[in-house]
Amino acid sequence: MEFLERFNIKFKNSKLLETALTHSSYANEHKGCDNYERLEFLGDAVLEVVTSEYFYLHTNYKEGEMTKLRANYVCEKALATYAKELGIDENIRLGHGQMHNLNDTIIADVFEAVVGAIYLDQGYSVAKKYIDTIIIPYIKKEMDFNADYKTKLQELVQTGKKSVEYEVVKEYGEAHKKVFEVVVKIDNIIYGKGRGSSKKEAEQRAALDAYNKSHR
Repeated sequence: MEFLERFNIKFKNSKLLETALTHSSYANEHKGCDNYERLEFLGDAVLEVVTSEYFYLHTNYKEGEMTKLRANYVCEKALATYAKELGIDENIRLGHGQMHNLNDTIIADVFEAVVGAIYLDQGYSVAKKYIDTIIIPYIKKEMDFNADYKTKLQELVQTGKKSVEYEVVKEYGEAHKKVFEVVVKIDNIIYGKGRGSSKKEAEQRAALDAYNKSHR
């Protein structure tokens, strides 16, 4: 799978990966299938250790500040963002009843389960490298997963009285797995691009892209 190939990860036990991608609704419809919940529990703990270690070694913050920072990068929205960027969401196995309700909670849970599966199959060092490669770029960008970047971008450009416009340039996928690609234009010049499972999410990511470029 592409989300593992790019990290040169090859599972010894493919059953672990299969389980990590299996929602309880699918497992209930297919006898002999396990769901991801136990692996999610393990992956959550591995994520906490790896991110805690990073903040301990690379900052001088006190415990409270490190806890707050860690929470931002392992929250549901953050984990779902990582999973979508990697394409993990496209590989989740859902039952018929859940097919039209693939939400961020499930996607974030599966991300944790995949981490748990990598840890069991490949060991801590591989799991750590996987997590670091995905999350550290967001930490370095000081990404705030709870921020409204459309508002931040608007505030940034309003002093110059410039116009901000969002445009959907592409949409694809099945009805229950729609993907939208949006560009944000400032005075008709494209400054950022974003992709998401809703127009709102894609607009936020386009705004973040433009905001980061404006802050360089």
